[in-house]
Amino acid sequence: MNPDFKLYPQLRFMGNKYRLLPWIEEELSALDFHSVLDAFTGSASVSYLFKTMGRQVYSNDFLNFPSVLSRAVIENPSVTVNPDEIRMLSDFSNSSDSEAGNGNCYDFIKRTYEGIFYNPEDLEFLDLISWRLTNLNNPYKRSLVMAALIRSCAKKQPRGVFTISGDLSRYDDGRRDLKLSLREHFTEQIEQYNNAVFDNGEMNKSFCGSVFDLQEMPVDLVYMDPPYVPRSDDNCYVKRYHFLEGLSKYWKDEEIMYNTKVRKIHKKYTPFSYRGDALEAFEGMFRKFSRSILVLSYSSNGYPDLDVLVSLMEKYKSSVEVRSRDHRYHFGTHDKVRRSKVQEYLIIGR
Repeated sequence: MNPDFKLYPQLRFMGNKYRLLPWIEEELSALDFHSVLDAFTGSASVSYLFKTMGRQVYSNDFLNFPSVLSRAVIENPSVTVNPDEIRMLSDFSNSSDSEAGNGNCYDFIKRTYEGIFYNPEDLEFLDLISWRLTNLNNPYKRSLVMAALIRSCAKKQPRGVFTISGDLSRYDDGRRDLKLSLREHFTEQIEQYNNAVFDNGEMNKSFCGSVFDLQEMPVDLVYMDPPYVPRSDDNCYVKRYHFLEGLSKYWKDEEIMYNTKVRKIHKKYTPFSYRGDALEAFEGMFRKFSRSILVLSYSSNGYPDLDVLVSLMEKYKSSVEVRSRDHRYHFGTHDKVRRSKVQEYLIIGR
């Protein structure tokens, strides 16, 4: 028997659908599908829901760190990190001079982000464990370790976003997450990710890339939750999570903007972020996956409007219906009352 989706370690993430998972499961369980592509996996919670439903899951995101999360617990059927490996990764007492950054080892994070994010000991820990995880020869073990680091960093960072830096005492409300060291967070999080691993009997797969670059795959259903353009502010995931994206690959092939206060990396282009490109992007996506059941997750605070999206989907599907429910976001830029209450939609095309 597959576990409940509540076992999945929730990541504080813009647009996270974790609290909507019971509704999504109720609405989609009546549909006739076995294989599913989660085209914009984000926190990977919806992919995990599909896995607990016994479906064959293909999980994709254009950012690297969500793909690491999905490789750790969606693609991974049974591999976990054992206690000896956890000690090897996180024990400071047996670190050498080279591991401290005096030799050929990593010290990039401390050099780059000291005084911006976390204290020196936390940064040294991230450098150390990034170096040591290369000793794990199993890619699923490495993904689990990185997933635990990603969630640890998000939990310790106020509001879970990396747009704020420096003296963060104004955000200290006594929460335990802000007081634990990253090493302490990691030992808790790796256990949670280990516990979330299970085999649902399917060959699941994680991808990283543009949804338009995905090779054709005969899936029964495509679930789409793109970064739609909000009515105000922006939907830039890189701006908010650049540190997690960089950490997930130790900033390999990333150009850091040293002129920015928080050492951002360059924004990755997606047509869904721009009003001038969004309509064409939505239609292109519906066209690309027109042979599958289409399920678009959308919100009333996004652009384009609901009726426009329904019309676009009707070009490729003979039957389009909308399921809706009230929802309130409790995160980041959704904290203003006028913006927190929305209608959440599932636009289903068959």
